[in-house]
Amino acid sequence: MPDTSAFLFIQLDADRDEEEVFYDISMTVDNKLYPTKEPIAGPSELDLSLLADSSSLADVPTKFDEQTDEEVAGYAEAIGESFPVETKKQKVIFVIGGPGSGKALQSEKIEERYSLKRLYPGDILCSELQSHSERGRFLRDLLERGEQLPEDTLLDLLCEAMASTVRQGKGFLVTGFPKNVKQAQEYETKMGQPDIVLFLECSADIMSQRLQQRATCSLHTKEARDRDTRRRVDGFCSLVSSVVGHYEHREVLHKIDAEQPPEDVFEQICLVLDSC
Repeated sequence: MPDTSAFLFIQLDADRDEEEVFYDISMTVDNKLYPTKEPIAGPSELDLSLLADSSSLADVPTKFDEQTDEEVAGYAEAIGESFPVETKKQKVIFVIGGPGSGKALQSEKIEERYSLKRLYPGDILCSELQSHSERGRFLRDLLERGEQLPEDTLLDLLCEAMASTVRQGKGFLVTGFPKNVKQAQEYETKMGQPDIVLFLECSADIMSQRLQQRATCSLHTKEARDRDTRRRVDGFCSLVSSVVGHYEHREVLHKIDAEQPPEDVFEQICLVLDSC
């Protein structure tokens, strides 16, 4: 049996500023979930592009292919019905912001002050990949073959995590989700509308500058770091406007000036949360 650890585990230097570590983790996970035309990660990282059209899995022979359409539909329906009613009644706060916007630091502060259960979809996916569950093995097999994950994987894992921790804390703080409008719509279909969406608004130039300053310990060359950083920032900016518009229309969006010092940013956030 091949050693799967070479495919699934990445060593990162955690003896750094939390935001810098969070950036490296986010970049690695996002590379696997939200593919770009050019690879962001270097060859030493997981050379994968994952969360794309699930139809690309049609040629991958698995036991799931043997299920009938009725069985698959029934499974999907069962997943939706498995979430307890009280899950949807818990207060749910989304924090969206680009790389370098400070969402990791601010999410930690929010979690501590308001006793919320913080969920980061990338962490949930990593935990599933490391688990011994049938689904975890199935997903690892896909990654090892360089295949893409089914596009609803992340959402299903997030919803299940929320259902399993429904009685912990006063609600949920979901960081870095959704990435696009489709994810937002599918979440609402399964779990309902979030109560509050905090958008940490920060210009592309400021985000890039912050990331470049934090990436001094990276093993990549400065040119490669700058290229990767700008690509990731531009990728976020190209999608976020539609997500912001989606939540503005539903009157749950609150824009936070994330270009201010961290303590001022948190003060803005507290004013919003204390008034809602």
